[in-house]
Amino acid sequence: MRIAVTGATGLIGSALVRDLRADGHEVVRFVRRAASAADEARWDPAAGYVDPAGLAGCGAVVHLAGAGVGDHRWTDAYKREIRDSRVNGTAAMARAIAAMAEPPEVFVCGTAIGYYGDTGDRAVDESAPAGAGFLPEVCIAWEAAAAPAQDAGVRTVFARTGLVVAAEGGAWGKLFPIFKAGIGGRLGNGRQYWSHISMYDELAALRHVLDTPAMTGPVNLTAPEPLTNREVTAAMGRVLHRPAVFAVPAPAMRLVLGEFAQDVLGSQRVRPARLLESGFVFRYPGIDESIRAALAR
Repeated sequence: MRIAVTGATGLIGSALVRDLRADGHEVVRFVRRAASAADEARWDPAAGYVDPAGLAGCGAVVHLAGAGVGDHRWTDAYKREIRDSRVNGTAAMARAIAAMAEPPEVFVCGTAIGYYGDTGDRAVDESAPAGAGFLPEVCIAWEAAAAPAQDAGVRTVFARTGLVVAAEGGAWGKLFPIFKAGIGGRLGNGRQYWSHISMYDELAALRHVLDTPAMTGPVNLTAPEPLTNREVTAAMGRVLHRPAVFAVPAPAMRLVLGEFAQDVLGSQRVRPARLLESGFVFRYPGIDESIRAALAR
């Protein structure tokens, strides 16, 4: 199958491209600069431009582009970038898909479990409403921007991803060096839930969503059982054979991270009900095995 991917240089996107190509799929990578390779096509999310030639013949589009949530301090300007990079990009791609005489069969829009906001100790699945705050508001607008593709009859899936356990990037990529140095520990009181997923299962879940015609709408990409930050911290120390006794107090995190600290300290106990109901089997459902798999990649 010919598959278009945005965000193809990101943590998940680059791994997905390799995975798809290893199975013989033709992948078109959408880039924001001038296309310079045969497998590239240009798009400009801010201007709403998508090269139609890049989408021609595609059976699927996987849209993973967006500014990193934790890459910078949340100034007003960067919050606009977080929102606009997701909403404008999704709207541009959805409109381009809707305008096609022969659109793809499926549009997978990578969103986030930030949709649910802080759920505390309450477990939530795809039936739960949106939470309150900046990230839920972004996620609501992000998913709504896909409406043109949905209205055109294209099967549209919102892959709400949790924290991906990967050593090569993302939030977890920042944790590994700290814990390897023996200075890792819980964040705040450590009672907040972290809904994680191994990189292997993240890619397998995306492939499962692509290949399962009955799947549409929101799908949580998280391991079956969320764990608290304290439990994750203990697992990191256990697997890496390092002490994990240090703790970063909540006030210090707020001082360093600003508004973003409330999301790091917030609790998201998210379960992947729709994946499990569809028969998806996790290869690394537990945190210890997810960490070991990340180190082995």
